[in-house]
Amino acid sequence: MMSNKRIQELELVMEFEKVEECFKEVSRWIENVGRKRLKETINLDESLEMLLQTQKQFKEFDLVASEYCKRGQEALKKMNQWEDFSFVDVHSYRVKLQAYEDQLEEFCTQLDETRHRVCETVRLYEFFDKVRQGICCTEEGVKS
Repeated sequence: MMSNKRIQELELVMEFEKVEECFKEVSRWIENVGRKRLKETINLDESLEMLLQTQKQFKEFDLVASEYCKRGQEALKKMNQWEDFSFVDVHSYRVKLQAYEDQLEEFCTQLDETRHRVCETVRLYEFFDKVRQGICCTEEGVKS
């Protein structure tokens, strides 16, 4: 039994090392690219034309960011098997795993919020642009 337990621990550690490489890559991208790009979309008080350009650029970024989120989430699913083991020896790996999970969850949430904010801001600017055009057309009709 001790031998089987030890083999299972070693298999989990080897699996963790494979998955950790994926997490490290995702984590580096989040820190070096993802967070910076999200910060760039904080100020959306531009003209409608500029805002549409920002939305287009964000959509391109969103595709890449969503792929990194997906890869991180898939790696987390692989590690769900750890919940079935209560070995003391894997505690440090669980702590690392939790840190990766927290970082990924926070980034994915921020990405979702930014996606929603950009979309709603564009819709609002488009609405105001239509109202402005309507007012201009009404003023021209009154002057005629």
